[in-house]
Formats: sequence, structure tokens, C-alpha cells
Amino acid sequence: MIRVLIERHIAESLESAYEERSRRILQGAVSAPGFVSGETLVNARDPNHRITLANWRSEADWDRWYHSRDRQELLNDVKPMMDQDEKITILHQC
Repeated sequence: MIRVLIERHIAESLESAYEERSRRILQGAVSAPGFVSGETLVNARDPNHRITLANWRSEADWDRWYHSRDRQELLNDVKPMMDQDEKITILHQC
């Protein structure tokens, strides 16, 4: 199993619109093969910094979802609300 850390920074005043659209991305991932679980967190010191931590069965499963048309279409709804590029870190257990 791998963990994927997804960091996004939302432009000021777009938090509620972002929340609605980002939930759609997570819902899409839930139905993707290899998705195990996920949670979204808010940085306690910066409420516009959102972190999603997702567990995937394998890196191949994550890559399939990451490059899927479904994810790209859902992400296109969120990108205009971000003031920085999405940052993704793939984590393996030691």
C-alpha cells in the first residue's frame, strides 16, 4: 500500500466553492480501482492550505487514477480556485 499526499492552496474567499468541488474528486477516487481510503485536512495555521491523504493499494493504481480523464475533468473545476499548483508526494512505508 502507498499513501499519496496532495497539497492545494486555495485563493482567498473561494473556500466553500472549493470544498464542494474537491469532494467530487474524492468521491471519484473512491470508485477508482485500488483506492483504499482518504481524508482531507486543513492546515491549522493557514485555512486555505488543504491536504488530502489518500491510501492506494499500489502506485500503479494511483497512477491510473492520476492520469484518468475523470480526474483531469474534476481537477479542471478546482484549478481556477487555487493560487498555487497542486503538489503531490507519494509515500511508501519503511
